[in-house]
Amino acid sequence: MPREQALAYRIAEQGLHRSVADPHDLPLLDLGLQDSMRDTALLSLAARMPDPVTPESLVDDQRLALVWSHRGAPHFHRRADLPELAAALIPIDDPDALARMLWQKKDIQAADESPVDIVFTTARAIRKVVTKPMTKGVVSGEITKLLPPSFSRWCRGCNATHVHEQLMRIASLHGGTRLEAGQSPATLAPLEGRGRMSTRPVPAAVSRVLEQYLRFNGPATSGDAAGFAGTARTCVTETWPSAVTEVKVDSRRAFIPDDRLAALENPPSPAGVRLLPPLDPYTQGRDKAVLVPDKARAKEVWKILGSPGALLVDGEILGTWRMKASGKRLAFTLAEFDPLRRSDRAAAEDEAGRAASARGYQDFSVTWA
Repeated sequence: MPREQALAYRIAEQGLHRSVADPHDLPLLDLGLQDSMRDTALLSLAARMPDPVTPESLVDDQRLALVWSHRGAPHFHRRADLPELAAALIPIDDPDALARMLWQKKDIQAADESPVDIVFTTARAIRKVVTKPMTKGVVSGEITKLLPPSFSRWCRGCNATHVHEQLMRIASLHGGTRLEAGQSPATLAPLEGRGRMSTRPVPAAVSRVLEQYLRFNGPATSGDAAGFAGTARTCVTETWPSAVTEVKVDSRRAFIPDDRLAALENPPSPAGVRLLPPLDPYTQGRDKAVLVPDKARAKEVWKILGSPGALLVDGEILGTWRMKASGKRLAFTLAEFDPLRRSDRAAAEDEAGRAASARGYQDFSVTWA
């Protein structure tokens, strides 16, 4: 199938047609909404909700919780889904646990201990320390005192020795903690009603996460799905979902859940304009060449540091955008790859107004670069 058909399917599955009124019912929350940058999740929500959202839409919704989950990144999830999510994040084995350390794998290898044991020893320390809301820095300092020295490293930025950052993140949910939404600096708190910590791998739960990735970002490869989960492709062989079908997107071998084949074969045509923030679920698809085939344009969308948002027009990323607060005004700068129709420009400016409202700004400006 052509890439345009695959993208039309993703746009529909990710809720960008704005057909769901209640954020809690957004299917994409099955996978989670990442919130690594200022109001990222809120702006992703604003791009998908038919009615305007407010700064309180996520923070004050007690049905949702912010936790360090996939790849150790903060995501909003439904509270009811947290037990299964925690099960899905239990490493299958030592290679899987080591792969989930991402950029700190060498540090963990140097500890010369089982990576799985390192994760859960850290989780127990977190569970012991976090009995009330505490800033990330305080938690890090306290659990470092309880852990072997090999679990820590000197941090030049903090001018202190503390537990490995990624280790703390992937152990956090197992330690029964969440993040306080809307707080800076990052603040951890005990999960309400947290039960006993489980350390037994649950392959079926891991399979469901991989299947959910294929649903919302498919058709996709096993490497794509493993990358989202924060592990290596070789580590998902035993947990690869069985109810998937192989398809080809512009000759690229990929997979889709069996129950989404009909939706993939006949997706609704994408129409309209959306402002997607950096780290939006749509632009987090691992197959960037499918999303934006032009390499020069792709470099504008995904930068090594400080990526902008993406301007989505009728199913294609046709530009980028940034915003900057100045007092009570939020200033948007939009850049088009090629000249857009006047109606699309007007729609993009309307979307900027929605984004400003979501962040609590009534006064905003739009400049086209």
